[in-house]
Amino acid sequence: MKKIGPKKMKWLKIIHVFLVVLFFGGILSSLALNLHIDLTNYEESYLIYKNIIIISDNIIRWGAVGTLLVGFIYGFFTNWGFFKHRWVGVKFVLFIIQTIVGIFIVDKLMIANMELLETQKEMALNNPIFIQNHEIRQYAIYFQVVVTIFIFIISYIKPWRKKK
Repeated sequence: MKKIGPKKMKWLKIIHVFLVVLFFGGILSSLALNLHIDLTNYEESYLIYKNIIIISDNIIRWGAVGTLLVGFIYGFFTNWGFFKHRWVGVKFVLFIIQTIVGIFIVDKLMIANMELLETQKEMALNNPIFIQNHEIRQYAIYFQVVVTIFIFIISYIKPWRKKK
């Protein structure tokens, strides 16, 4: 496959950094809102969940999908490849795991809780399923933050030598 040149590589890196900032900033914003929900106040809980969904749909999702697409471009159209360097492969696999956690745990629980808030109103806040969903979602977000920080670290340090 034809490889992209140095000028396009610089633009690809700029786009990659921008999308990662969107992704990670959205996750941190979501975490901050999640940590400050007063689960005894229905109106506040409803508005915060509504804002978390807006952040997820309009910031985190764009950052995640864009970063994944940029990763594929790096893998197919640059000399980096997917698994030529172990640290790149680890980053790619971790990002895919992180995205799966985001889609199938964080988003699923967020939507489920929003539906409970809309259907059960104030009673949702005492629903054990709502509380459990909220707690699991919070731990999943912690996982995403830790994984993202680890990805940043290995991106900077570039450990593990090139595979032979």
